[in-house]
Amino acid sequence: MGKYVIHETKNGGTKFDLTAGNGEIVAVSEVYSSMQACLKGVESVRRCAPDAAIEDQTVKDFETKKHPKFEIYQDKAKEFRFRLKARNGEIIAVSEGYRSKVSCVNGIASVKKNAGESGVERKPV
Repeated sequence: MGKYVIHETKNGGTKFDLTAGNGEIVAVSEVYSSMQACLKGVESVRRCAPDAAIEDQTVKDFETKKHPKFEIYQDKAKEFRFRLKARNGEIIAVSEGYRSKVSCVNGIASVKKNAGESGVERKPV
């Protein structure tokens, strides 16, 4: 089972990493101004990720999906990435860059699997 690892940033903010059971980071959050806001972000990922649709923006004439959703896209380096958007359209988690779309889709599957039941661990400063 995965976990949400919460840690403080150098500039005084708080963020979380969602890790899979093997310890690999599968998604990261934005930097929040407080621990309370970060925990709300965790809860939003827990609620949204398991049933979120997947919108593949790398294909021509892709079908726009309703929120919550994962958006697959390519960055400037031509790597595949995903972002998870909440019901209100806000980005609540993002991925690393993947060399293949298959790996990116596998990353989404890992987030879907680990998001709902994972515990929260606070990383010491």
